[in-house]
Amino acid sequence: MKLAILDDYMQVALQSADWERIRRRGIDITVFDAAFDSPAQAAAKLAPFEIITPLRERTHFGRALIEQLPNLKLIAMTGRRAPSLDIAAATERGILVCNTHGGEGGASTAEMAWALLLAGARDLANADRGVRAGRWHEGLRAGTVLEQRRLGVVGLGRLGTRVAGYGKAFGMDVVAWSQNMTGERAAAAGARYVSREELFSTSDFVSIHVVLSDRTRRLIGAEDFARMKPSAVLVNTARGPILDEAALIDALRQGKLAHAALDVYDREPLPPDHPLRRLDNVTLAPHLGYVNTDIFKTFYGEALANIEAWLDGKPANVLNAQVLG
Repeated sequence: MKLAILDDYMQVALQSADWERIRRRGIDITVFDAAFDSPAQAAAKLAPFEIITPLRERTHFGRALIEQLPNLKLIAMTGRRAPSLDIAAATERGILVCNTHGGEGGASTAEMAWALLLAGARDLANADRGVRAGRWHEGLRAGTVLEQRRLGVVGLGRLGTRVAGYGKAFGMDVVAWSQNMTGERAAAAGARYVSREELFSTSDFVSIHVVLSDRTRRLIGAEDFARMKPSAVLVNTARGPILDEAALIDALRQGKLAHAALDVYDREPLPPDHPLRRLDNVTLAPHLGYVNTDIFKTFYGEALANIEAWLDGKPANVLNAQVLG
């Protein structure tokens, strides 16, 4: 029986869990450490495998791909949710889907958001590039301190609430907005509820923390960027499609905001010719929000346990129990 571990960009999967436990049971393990070039390539490469362990939603498992995987019996996910996995299609094919529950407390992504915010505040990406190129202060934007500046948080779930708390600790005026937010909910998170228009027009820093869904896809676009201060910094560690990426690039080119610090994109990995790579007023990270050794150990350790439970005929953490009959 064959297991494929996908999207191991950091090459840490095999060191993050004791995979020898299932090798001793006859499971052959193949690790793919790069993204597939196309759905057709994914289908060709993955067709022989009975078990697949994706890394979060990096590879899109839509109906078209699932229907081209004739041997697939188990998808042992890493993470609770599977927004890029067509569970209905997997269920129709009799493919069991199991998830993991640990490793997603929110500290990792919230801290990444704060690192990007600080980098944007002080133009650190440009500073690093300049020093490496033999320059000193040439071409740098003068930075700003956070104290007494306004932080606008879009979404106050567990991540947005953490970031709001960081803002308060740095002496910032923290305001918040989302489609379903109330004044009471904002106050409970240590923020003040404001309208969408006020948040974008008055905030010195804006950090995005809503979940990607049909309601939030392209939630933030040209009108919001046009309202922002020319000195403002936008941070996105949520999901790329929450922003209108083309409108953001246009706003950055026109100087409608000073800087964007991004960890997520419409297409990942970011293509080599992507226009964001050519802009100086951006800080770019390769989707590092949840990337840390503790989370990898939890994700892969729990995925391994789910595979073992399935091999034992006692599947656990099943998302589509109807497959079990």
